Parts: sequence; C-alpha cells; structure tokens
Amino acid sequence: MCIFCKIANHEIPAYIIHEDENFMAFLDLSQATLGHTLVIPKKHQVNLFDMDDQTGSSILLFVRDLAKQITEAMGSESVNIIHNAGSLAGQSVFHFHIHIIPRYENDHFHIPPLKNELTPDELLSIQKKIKEKH
Repeated sequence: MCIFCKIANHEIPAYIIHEDENFMAFLDLSQATLGHTLVIPKKHQVNLFDMDDQTGSSILLFVRDLAKQITEAMGSESVNIIHNAGSLAGQSVFHFHIHIIPRYENDHFHIPPLKNELTPDELLSIQKKIKEKH
C-alpha cells in the first residue's frame, strides 16, 4: 500500500485540511510555499491517465474550491495548480495527486519556462502529430 493510501485510510498522520467521502487534502510536508497542499482521491489511482471521467471532473471542482479557500486564508494573490504524471514529469509518489501552491510576492518558488524557439514548420509538424491521435 502506498503512502498516500495510508494517509487516506488514516493509518499514518497528516495535516488534513479537508476531506469528503472521495477526496482528501493535506499539507505537503515540504511546503514549497506556505499553504502548499496535496489533494488525492482516496481510491488509489496512479495519475490522470488512470482516472475515470467522473473522478477527474469531481476532483477538479474539489481542487478549485479548496484553492480559493487556501489563497484567501493565506493571503496569497495567485496559485499554481500542478499535476505531475510520470517520473520524467517529476511524479515521485505514484498515487494521483494535485499540488495547490499559493503564490506570494518574492516567494522564491519558480517553475522555469522552457523557451524552445521553433519555426512555423516545426510547430505545424507538432500540431499534425497531436491532431492525428484524436
């Protein structure tokens, strides 16, 4: 059983912010910024691609409402909402989770943008590959 399943089952302690019958939100112990919260489904699912439509829709509403509550409570102006799907994307616990990261002036949390300067032909090629999979 994974660590997030143990938290969801109340087998190990966590700083729980909110939970209902399907989802749980708790503070991330590493706190990228003050109020950094993780939201998980209580039922084990690996990542977004492992999730059924109903759970995916419901968790997004849960995250939206909670993010608003966190930003108001913490006095932050903005928020990052992040899901890492797979190890190359930074997923380290393979139980679906969304990070809610409140943002503050000079908080030193930074997601560096990748700046690939592509030609119109290269962009058209990428567009074609993606559209072919639809």
